Amino acid sequence: MRLRALLDTDGLGLLLLCGEDELDRSVRGVMTTDLRDPSRYLSGGELVLTGLAWRRDEADSEPFVRTLVQAGVAALAAGTAELGMVPEDLVLACAKHRLPLFEVHESVAFATITEHVVRQVSGERAGDLAAVVDRHRRMMTSGPAGGGPDVVLDLLGSDLDLRAWVLSPTGRLIAGSKVAGPDLPAETCARLAAEQLAAARTGRRGPHRVQLGGTTYSLFPIRSSGRSPQAARDVRETVLSDWLLAVEADAGDWDGQRMDLLQGVTQLIAVERDRREAARTVRRRLAQEVLELVQTGAAPAEVAARLRVAAPVLLPGLGAAPRWQVVVARVEWDGEEIEGGPVAQSLLEEVLVDPLATGPEPSDRIAVAHTGDEAVALVPLPAVPAVAADQEGAETGLLADALLRAVREPLSAGLDDDGRLTIGVSAAVHSAEGLRGALEEARHARRVAAARPGRVCAAGHQELASHVLLLPFVPDDVRRAFTARLLDPLTDYDRRHRAELIPTLEAFLDCDGSWTRCATRLHLHVNTLRYRVGRIEQLTGRDLSRLEDKLDFFLALRMS
Repeated sequence: MRLRALLDTDGLGLLLLCGEDELDRSVRGVMTTDLRDPSRYLSGGELVLTGLAWRRDEADSEPFVRTLVQAGVAALAAGTAELGMVPEDLVLACAKHRLPLFEVHESVAFATITEHVVRQVSGERAGDLAAVVDRHRRMMTSGPAGGGPDVVLDLLGSDLDLRAWVLSPTGRLIAGSKVAGPDLPAETCARLAAEQLAAARTGRRGPHRVQLGGTTYSLFPIRSSGRSPQAARDVRETVLSDWLLAVEADAGDWDGQRMDLLQGVTQLIAVERDRREAARTVRRRLAQEVLELVQTGAAPAEVAARLRVAAPVLLPGLGAAPRWQVVVARVEWDGEEIEGGPVAQSLLEEVLVDPLATGPEPSDRIAVAHTGDEAVALVPLPAVPAVAADQEGAETGLLADALLRAVREPLSAGLDDDGRLTIGVSAAVHSAEGLRGALEEARHARRVAAARPGRVCAAGHQELASHVLLLPFVPDDVRRAFTARLLDPLTDYDRRHRAELIPTLEAFLDCDGSWTRCATRLHLHVNTLRYRVGRIEQLTGRDLSRLEDKLDFFLALRMS
């Protein structure tokens, strides 16, 4: 609003003492102070209200006014309750520095002026920003994005004084306003993502308001620009792939106009989200082609040719042939048939992002395919220089535990009590010949992860070194003794009673201990399955709820 508008408001009762030529200045806010030097609390454009308690004698006026001018304030309004009048020395100082000065009658509360200015400024800003957002939306939907989400967040910060950030479902910072100050700490991002996922699983409508460390945040889901909340058959199909807008404010205090504006901002950012999703299509297709070749037993030369096509796309500018790692993930839900492959694909594309990567979209170098409930990522690693090849850790690449360290909290909230994410990571391979083995290795590692308790689990190739990879080297007599001790009681019982305990054990382990999925696979009632598993435990003295016993049964079945 303009200073001139303050004089036109009869209820404020302001009297202009000097600065008539400066009344077209814009007011961006209000600050009340009686500090001798309030500069650290000023950002420019404020109407400063003062009761003059800072003034001890006439020499104090000049430095006080000079401080305000240097801070870029719009005007000064002085109350008369303290001295009964505005002192002449203050009027002269303001006139000297061309700072408009108003007298506030003692009958008018500073709160009245503050409320009026804030209401006027907020309304004007909301209207201006709504127009800008509308123009920006049309621009983004008709051509290349004009700077992405950061531009919109900068507008929120500069025009509405709202600090805002766009986060992924795992809590990764995707965008933030340059005027919002320092980025949110990683721990805060993870907590906000977890709160949003937990709220979404309950079916509550956004925005969701949470308090962290005494600060209130309002969380808005960012869905696909072409999808309504009712478009998905089940919230679990999309909850782990939606972005969120975190605003440092309490949306419960907003009027309808501001709420509509923020909803429009989420739709605008959703356009950019869809653009990035579409950009992944090429990388996904490359991964799908390589995966199909590997799974169908194609010749290594054919797989190598596909890898040569993929390498420049995933690692542009790379001279030497890269190494490759394979990561396998499954998202599974209890009770109902929900396709987990697309969700696992989106999660892998997010989880595999290097936290130190730079650029607008760090997942540009990740190719993920999906089939059924499984997602498979083909991850290129820069070739190790010959000098470094012998150094410890040079061949490590991705580590399973490190992948989930930062994302376990939010993903556990999104999976709630009926979903699981399990991930397996292979060792690095240097050629197409090793890719099939890497895929099987990653799948075995994921099965090891699935045998562990918890909603989000991962295992790496290092954890297979003493199990699957060494099975061919176990002496025959040791293999026979191990499998006989575990499986012979079950085989004998099956022969005598036709109880099918061995097939039941295989299915139970293959379903990662899920009672409902295993019963469905075997066409059994869950109580019948529980009876069979109980008989297995009774005959072997083992407990199928324990990771160690599950692994022993798994290995025994593999060696039998």
